[in-house]
Amino acid sequence: MTVPTFDPVKIGIVSISDRASTGVYEDKGLPALKDWLARALQNPIAFEARLIPDEKERISATLIELCDAGCSLVLTTGGTGPAPRDVTPEATLAIAHKVMPGFGEQMRQISLRFVPTAILSRQCAVIRGESLVINLPGQPKSIQETLEGLKGADGEQLVAGIFAAVPYCIDLIGGPYLETRDEVCKAFRPKSAIRPAGPAA
Repeated sequence: MTVPTFDPVKIGIVSISDRASTGVYEDKGLPALKDWLARALQNPIAFEARLIPDEKERISATLIELCDAGCSLVLTTGGTGPAPRDVTPEATLAIAHKVMPGFGEQMRQISLRFVPTAILSRQCAVIRGESLVINLPGQPKSIQETLEGLKGADGEQLVAGIFAAVPYCIDLIGGPYLETRDEVCKAFRPKSAIRPAGPAA
């Protein structure tokens, strides 16, 4: 019996918080991102994790470092609200080669199903070189909801999560072929972009 092989992928995960980065409280963003990605992807993942304060130049430098290090996907959590220290979107847009507004629009649509204050969120997504960078919310529950979308009691997808579009986006910018576990998040690709499962070497 042959077992399909999956492309390895390097993913940058960045938690942005003044208080967590100085040890005032325990960071929950990085564990939430690692857990969800490990459940959602069949690919072997090498994580590059960073915990940094809400400082625009530091955030931009970290994102550039991770993109340059070969991270096909970089996910940030925290710092996307309207408060003075919330500068993650500005730091992200500053390093962009292309802006991908649909990701932020969909995240707000998902979160609005739960709280009216979702309109205060400023998450965005950009492409830099061959890397997709996405700002996610700060709370672990919201991270899962925006990545995975909303499902009914019978498991039917009610609202698509943003991660359904991530694998094909990474295809288009020259990254590895990401394969998801359908029970967590079913990736969508046009039929012409679907790769047949290959046997193990």
